Amino acid sequence: MRVTILTVGTRGDVQPYLALAVALRSRGHRVRLATSDNFASWIREWDIEFFPLRANFQTLIESPEGRQALSRPLSSRTFIRHTVTPLFTDLLDDTWAAVQDTDALICHPKVLSGASLAERLNLPAALAATVPVITPTGNFALPGLFNRDLGPQLNRATYALTAAAAAPFQEVLRSWRARIGLSPRAPWGAGRVAGTRRLPVLYAYSPHVVPPPADWDADNHVLGYWTLPARPFTPDPQLARFLAAGAPPVYVGFGSVAGQDPAHTTQTVLEAVQLAGVRAVVATGWGGLTAGTPPAGVHVVSALPHDWAFPRLAAVAHHGGAGTTAAGLSAGVPTVICPFGADQPFWGQVTHQLGAGPRPIPQKRLTAPALAAALRQAVHDPGMRGRAQALSRQLSAENGAHAAAQWVEANLGGHR
Repeated sequence: MRVTILTVGTRGDVQPYLALAVALRSRGHRVRLATSDNFASWIREWDIEFFPLRANFQTLIESPEGRQALSRPLSSRTFIRHTVTPLFTDLLDDTWAAVQDTDALICHPKVLSGASLAERLNLPAALAATVPVITPTGNFALPGLFNRDLGPQLNRATYALTAAAAAPFQEVLRSWRARIGLSPRAPWGAGRVAGTRRLPVLYAYSPHVVPPPADWDADNHVLGYWTLPARPFTPDPQLARFLAAGAPPVYVGFGSVAGQDPAHTTQTVLEAVQLAGVRAVVATGWGGLTAGTPPAGVHVVSALPHDWAFPRLAAVAHHGGAGTTAAGLSAGVPTVICPFGADQPFWGQVTHQLGAGPRPIPQKRLTAPALAAALRQAVHDPGMRGRAQALSRQLSAENGAHAAAQWVEANLGGHR
């Protein structure tokens, strides 16, 4: 079977889909992964066919306008209108080109064209998401917009707001649908309806972390985390010496998220580490933290493979992206989440409710004393460590990527 996977966003929006691609290929399928070209070499390293989409979110996030939009989402309409919408026009054309010779389609909801492509080409298709944002439920409000329980009726009602998130792109989507021979009436929200079909949804996280709500129907599947197979990693000599020189350090890094003032955030982190009395590995990522000259007891890296690094650490502190949260929980170490926005507060609350981490600290409230207190709790609370380790054992028994590959075989056509 020839499978095309469409996704856009940061590394956390790409890595789970790459894991699914690798699992499908291991089962004998031809797989194409279409995303922005800044991920091309990484995808090809895994021997997966790459197709470029003109949607480089790394460039957007690193721009001053992108950083402001992330920190102030309600005031980002100008940024969306002048920067994101033109990029979206190119993205639609590229997704159309990407699926011309495929038998089945897996699509990230951010792409927005998945249901239209499935409708126009009569493709068996599914949406796939790392966060439960597509299917309404009374259990919790829409992740990314609400960070508290509003009660069953209001929780469910919030999912109608996915249409509002897609609203700036509707005119472009209508015009594009007409160009490819469809009715210009565009599907709203997450775009789950393809003509007369309602697409199933695959969720790439563990049911041990977020159990499937009882009010979901059978078209929604929580299959476990989609993770890449571990690869050998040899740390550079300086990092190896640092890890061996004392007690296991903590990790602090904010991944693909860059705040408005990385220098100030870095200073806060370094002060917190000193107040907590812990050693630390600090990852600069895409610019959320800066390098500079670290003080004693701190080692700075640009990035580290989480599956190698996290099990060697005393605790991890990060922004709360779905993938980084999965890595911390899988490693069995307590997790401190300092969310910027989007789905990150949701994962912070989930981790805290599971007992695997302290209460999350939003970035706007991130101070050295607050982070130091959270780090001390994460490192020294034996109950928290025990709960993190118990959850890790449950996650280690899953293989979400292969479960998803088996589902694709059984439901989207099998071998052809």
